[in-house]
Amino acid sequence: MRPSGPTIAAAIVLALEGIALGIVSIIELLALGGGGTSSTIGGIALIVLTLIAAVALGAFSWGTLRRASWARSGGVVFQVLGVALGLASLSLEPRVWLFTLGVGGPALIGLVLLISATRRDGASDPRLRSGDEPGQRG
Repeated sequence: MRPSGPTIAAAIVLALEGIALGIVSIIELLALGGGGTSSTIGGIALIVLTLIAAVALGAFSWGTLRRASWARSGGVVFQVLGVALGLASLSLEPRVWLFTLGVGGPALIGLVLLISATRRDGASDPRLRSGDEPGQRG
């Protein structure tokens, strides 16, 4: 079965977030090479963690296109964290609206799309229709 529109849009948002984190890791690597970090070990750990998150978002994007529930649930976790990070940035002075909107906005859009994709995929899944209990099949 072909993925629905919200599923495709959610996968695109997840992929773009993964690409953005990949770019952030390159920037972190350049800062590490240029001596812009206070701790080399801490800088390397941050780069590795950022790359792990980027790869995870790519996997969630791919899995979302394949209608895998593990991918949608993992994507929802990342989106909730993004919304929380965007909201938390509002407590800092001075407020950096570009960061707040750049992190929280796509996360909120991704969250809405993932929930919509989950609802649509659940409605089209024959295993989840009422009256189709495993013991009732002939």
